[in-house]
Amino acid sequence: MSNLETRPEERVGSAGATPQGGAAGVIEILEHRDVPLGGTRAMRVRRTIPQRARSLVGAWCFLDHYGPDPLPEIGDGTDGMQVPPHPHTGLQTVTWLFAGEILHRDAVGSLRTVRPGELNLMTAGRGISHSEESPRGARPPVLHGVQLWVALPGDRLGDPPAFEHHADLPVATAGGARVQVFLGGLRVAGTLLRSPATAYTPLVGAQVDLEPGARVVLDVDPAFEHGLLVDDGAVRLEGAPVPASSLGYVAPGRATLTVEAGADGPARAVLVGGEPFGEDIVMWWNFVGRSHDDVARAREDWQAQLVTTGGGGPNHGGTRYADGARDGRFGEVVGYDGGPLPAPALPDVRLRPRTRPAPPGPPTARQ
Repeated sequence: MSNLETRPEERVGSAGATPQGGAAGVIEILEHRDVPLGGTRAMRVRRTIPQRARSLVGAWCFLDHYGPDPLPEIGDGTDGMQVPPHPHTGLQTVTWLFAGEILHRDAVGSLRTVRPGELNLMTAGRGISHSEESPRGARPPVLHGVQLWVALPGDRLGDPPAFEHHADLPVATAGGARVQVFLGGLRVAGTLLRSPATAYTPLVGAQVDLEPGARVVLDVDPAFEHGLLVDDGAVRLEGAPVPASSLGYVAPGRATLTVEAGADGPARAVLVGGEPFGEDIVMWWNFVGRSHDDVARAREDWQAQLVTTGGGGPNHGGTRYADGARDGRFGEVVGYDGGPLPAPALPDVRLRPRTRPAPPGPPTARQ
């Protein structure tokens, strides 16, 4: 699932400051906000990043949490999830499910259904388009999961697009907990779990399932900052309660993280983390760049390739290029039964990355 907001804000994302009190004793709670995707009656998600308090956790720049939703009740007259072909730049999309199925199509020719415990990872690079839909016919009756984005470093923004599907991801059990790593690496009970998926910055993404009263100690990289999203159940991170659908943030400096479930029932959470991202980014709609001009150019290129029939009717079969489209940047999605998704209007206010203060120079010698 992607960002279908009809009036998205343009945001500057930067590595945040350490919470007051330093890394030793503070768990920062980032509460979610409800976001309707595509209109007031559309599917709703709970978004924890980006937000004003903190826009990045490592290279993770976007976290939507949705469900459990009965499929017949999702959307405004649609058949389950129906996300038309739309573009991305400068990021990786991470699709991770707790329940249900999503069928992915993209402009590099991928056609793949993702299920719980499997990873769909799409790397946009300079540009890609894709669609997502609930499979037709027999399918699970509930959809539940997370959609995450990872910002690409500046030297990867011009890379060609790519797609990976991984169904065999590393798992470990310890202390009544089950940990599955879908991106990056994490050490659990002395065993290093490393995902085979491609990562361009040091990071980790993992699902943590806890039995009632279970407690697990995760060995983490002290250079990483971390966020723990609670999906279900009573969860404590380093002894601090993290409410459901909220993100518990931990600054760099810890070599271990302790996650506990309440005694009354099982719990599930998603751990994300990584080295603080060393670059400011600009995010708008489904684009990640380094300036307003980057996202404005991406929007212009996407709009130039949209083709519809009969004065705005559906273009059955996905997307194709309009006459005069600049360079076919986003490619074509074939097989989706409906037209591509037009981009919203750009905001009036142009945001640009903040200028970081220059480091102090050497002391001046006294005369």
